[in-house]
Amino acid sequence: MWASVFFIGAGVNHFVMPSAYRRIVPPGMGDPQRLVALSGVAEIAGGVGMLVPATRRVAGLGLIALLAAVFPANLHMAREAERFARVPRWALYGRLPLQPAMMWWVWRASRRT
Repeated sequence: MWASVFFIGAGVNHFVMPSAYRRIVPPGMGDPQRLVALSGVAEIAGGVGMLVPATRRVAGLGLIALLAAVFPANLHMAREAERFARVPRWALYGRLPLQPAMMWWVWRASRRT
């Protein structure tokens, strides 16, 4: 349930604060506006899918794939820390290992019946 709430909220936030997300799209990845909207929709869909027992497992796999797909943005932020001065450098690097932890969290949550 918490994974659902987290991802639905994160997805909605892509539409509430799109400029913050567009800034973190690494150069050369594609159109930031389109990628932010797509990832927001994917987070919302994955979160909703986690609420439905019949779609929970596939939604979990989709969210795990999404977490892998957005990892380059997190890496970009850490490598270009001076562009993101509002976030301490240690936090930008510290969150990198959280990505696999979140993948594990989604995996476990998507296996519950």
